[in-house]
This record gives sequence, structure tokens and C-alpha cells, in this order.
Amino acid sequence: MTTTILSTPQAQPGKQEPTGYETPKPLRLDELHGSLSDPVLGSMTLLNEIAGRYPEAVSFAAGRPYEKFYDPAQLHLYLELFTRHLEEDLGRTPEQVRTALFQYGHTKGLLTDLLVQNLAVDEGITADPESIVVTTGCQEAMILLLRALRTDDRDVILAPAPTYVGFLGAARLMDMPVRPVREGAGGIDVDDLVTQIRRARAEGLRPRACYVVPDFANPSGLSMSLADRERLLEVAAAESVLLIEDNPYSLFNADGRRLPTLKSLDRRRSVVYVGSFAKTAFPGARVGYVVADQLVEGVTSGEGPLLADQLAKLKSMLTLNTSTISQAVIGGKLLANEGSMASATRREAEVYARNLRTLLDGLHRHFPAPGAQVTWNIPGGGMFAVLTLPFEADDAMLEYSAARFGVLWTPMRHFYAGVGGTHQIRLSFSVLDSERIDLGLARLAALVHDRTTKR
Repeated sequence: MTTTILSTPQAQPGKQEPTGYETPKPLRLDELHGSLSDPVLGSMTLLNEIAGRYPEAVSFAAGRPYEKFYDPAQLHLYLELFTRHLEEDLGRTPEQVRTALFQYGHTKGLLTDLLVQNLAVDEGITADPESIVVTTGCQEAMILLLRALRTDDRDVILAPAPTYVGFLGAARLMDMPVRPVREGAGGIDVDDLVTQIRRARAEGLRPRACYVVPDFANPSGLSMSLADRERLLEVAAAESVLLIEDNPYSLFNADGRRLPTLKSLDRRRSVVYVGSFAKTAFPGARVGYVVADQLVEGVTSGEGPLLADQLAKLKSMLTLNTSTISQAVIGGKLLANEGSMASATRREAEVYARNLRTLLDGLHRHFPAPGAQVTWNIPGGGMFAVLTLPFEADDAMLEYSAARFGVLWTPMRHFYAGVGGTHQIRLSFSVLDSERIDLGLARLAALVHDRTTKR
């Protein structure tokens, strides 16, 4: 038998190789999902692109955690601690440990028992492990919740204006309209929330939940008082809406005093609690979680009765399970700190408190008459502050600021879905040292002088 080997002609330099196919017709953007044309989804990409073009600029734009305490050697230590936990505390055999770390994992996650301990130690929250789903970052938790809550075009979600652009983007992906609620000096305006809920219902809509960050919210840096937290819970129960509490920043209180989370005050299962290790451990792990202990009626035989069980069902079709290796590393960090991320992040909290003081002192020095041109809020902690400027601070002005003055910031209009915050900017102070903060403020002052001085 003779075997014939067919050879493929080599492409010649400068010649177009024939493919045998016609030029494909391009896809049309207006025939893809509408979110792809929404400026909200381009916000983070835009900031990264501008930062990449001006690497020497002082950046107040990135909301990243402080990273100088990160040590790659700790990853191995945490993995070893968690492996030992599986063997010694949970009684797993070597074969079971190998499967737990290397194979597809339980959809709800490996960390639920450790998270129960963490929530009790750090937040005063009593949680059943069955009510917890470990997610691929906080963003997946939002996607799962919004997907579960949206049943038809009448459903809407409420959120303060401004609000975290990641939540706005998640809602856009899930076709869940966001109804804005006014934000006051103490966070979300509870009276306006009632107004917006009732207005939505009068329009034939169905308000499902309200998203809120009670502590040092991104982007405003504002926090709710204890009285407002308690009243918010009362409104949620009276109006039959869930509260989605997102809590990335509460450990970073500048004076060390913390108010209770909404979930720790919740006695009616009105709060779905969303947590993340992006700021308290490290964002590269992409580990978050959701505590969803709400009862669900009408489930089929064999299914769990909690909202968490329904979210796990959705997750099984989205990401199957959160990376077991990432969970093991986070679990090891929890074990190394006896379940307390407050203890694990004490040094970072001191850095953020110091940077906040440096920022506020610097603003007073560089803008000595704030009432005349530039004003700012005074957060009690977290990573962000907001400045109001005497000119429009849009993406074009950001580009001008970076190119001419070497300073980056985030236009607040992104956090209003493009319909507010036109003269405001967010300053993130989490990754800068004192010298860079002062240098950045000096450059920002030069920008303000440039834009306000008559020529």
C-alpha cells in the first residue's frame, strides 16, 4: 500500500495566502447585548488604558489594596496550613485531600466552616454554613443574586447614587434596571429610599432589593450611622425588599471604632451579606462569598430551603466552583490568624489611616480656601475621598490631567452611570506613600489653577 502525504503550501512573503473562504461578514455591535455599548462597562478599561499611557503619573485612580506586605512565600505556608487542617481537623485521608485540592469542588465551597468562624469573630454574625456560597470574587456573588432576583421586566434594583461601578455593570449584564437613591452626608438617604420604592411600585415596577455599602462606601467614602442602619432594616422589612450589604472596607476604620454590620443587626433575614477577601487578603485569589439565609418556598424535593441553595444551583452553571487552590490559600490565612481578618490586616489598616490623614492635611495645605473653589468630604476610614471641583471633570479632563500635570483620578460620573457627579472626582489613597500623596495633590492644585486662571 502506498501512503500519500499531502503537504500544505507555505505562504510566500508579501503574498496573500488563499483560504478558500469568503471574507466573513462582521458582527454588528447593535446586534449584540446592549451592555456592550454601555459606557459603564468601559469605565475600568478606560482608567487602565490611561494609566498605562502615563506610567509616571501619580495615580489616585486605582482602588487596589496596599501590597508591600505581600510575601510570595506566605502562599506556600497558607496552603500547607489548610492541607493540615483538612487532614488533622477534618479527618480527611491523603486521597481525600488530594481530591479536595485538585479536583472540581463542592459548589458552595471548601471554606464555609472557616467563614462561619470569621463572620462570628470579626462581624458578630451568626451564620449557618449551609447559608454560605463561596464565589469567584464579590462580582460573581452580585451576578448570582441579580440573576436569581430578576424574573421579568418589572423587576428593578435600588442603589445609592453614586454607587460602585462593578455593581452597576453587573446589573447591566443581568438586564436589571437600577433605580438611584439619593445619598446624603451619612450614606444612603433612607427617606428617599422609601420614596423611590413607592414611586417604582406606582409605575407598576417590582423593587426587589437595595444594594448598600454601609461602611466607607466606594466611591463616596461615606458611612451610615447606627440609627440609620437600624432604620434601614425597619424599612426593608416594612417594604418587603431585601438589602444586599457589600462589606469590603469596614475593617479599615481610621479611629479603630467599628459599627455593627447590617447583617449582625438583622433579625428578619432581610439582609443578603456579600463579602470578599480582595481587600483583606489579596485580590489575586478572587475569593468572595455570599451569606443568603432567606427561606425559599416551593423548592423541589431534595433541594435545600435557602436562597444560598438556589444561588449554588446558578453557580454550578456559571463557574462550577471557586478555585480550590485559591480557597485553600485563603483558608490558610484564616487559620494563621485564628479566623480574624481584622488581626490579619492590622498593618494595612494603619497604612490606610495614615494615608487618609496625609490626604486630608494635604488638601488643607494645597487648597487653603476650600469654600472658594475646591471642597471635599472627610471619610472616617476606608480608601476613598471625593473632591468637588470648579470645572467639569470628565474623561477628557482626566486625559488632560495625566498628560499635562502627571496626576490621575477617577471621574465620579462613572459611579452615577454617566448622569451625575460631573464636577467631582474620587481620590484613592490606598497604595500611595505620604510623599506621593503630597506630590499628587500639588499636581492636582496645578491643574485647578490652570483651569480656573483667566488667560
